[in-house]
Parts: sequence; structure tokens; C-alpha cells
Amino acid sequence: MAIQVNMHEAKSQLSALVERVLSGEQVTIARAGNPVIDLVIHREDRPVIGALKGTFTYDADAFDDADAEIREMFYGSAD
Repeated sequence: MAIQVNMHEAKSQLSALVERVLSGEQVTIARAGNPVIDLVIHREDRPVIGALKGTFTYDADAFDDADAEIREMFYGSAD
């Protein structure tokens, strides 16, 4: 069931409106009869750290050893 309340009523009845949302109702707050906002239950999004661990592989030597041209740019001639 969806209900629409005006801003003044929402201010004075906020606790009751929150309880209605928690019980499954849809509550819309309106200003001058125009819907402005919907009250919804907060859903926390937590990132999953390490979810792809072991999915990818790489060649460590390709990353650990600097390319000869790059090594020369940073450290000068290899002679």
C-alpha cells in the first residue's frame, strides 16, 4: 500500500512513517501536493575485499624487471 503525506504531517509523524516503511509500506512526502521524496529502507553496500583472489595470474618477472629502455632513461647508459 502506498501513502502520500504532506511535508508538515511528515515532520510531526516521522517516527510513525518510518515504522510504516519498515513494515513494508511505501511512503511519499509531498510539498504543495507534488511528490518530492520517497522514504525507503537504507541498504548498506559493503565491498567484498579479495573476491577475485586466485582468479587472475600474471608473470611477476614482466613487472619486476624494468625494460632496458626505461632503465636507461632513469639510470643512464648501461655501458
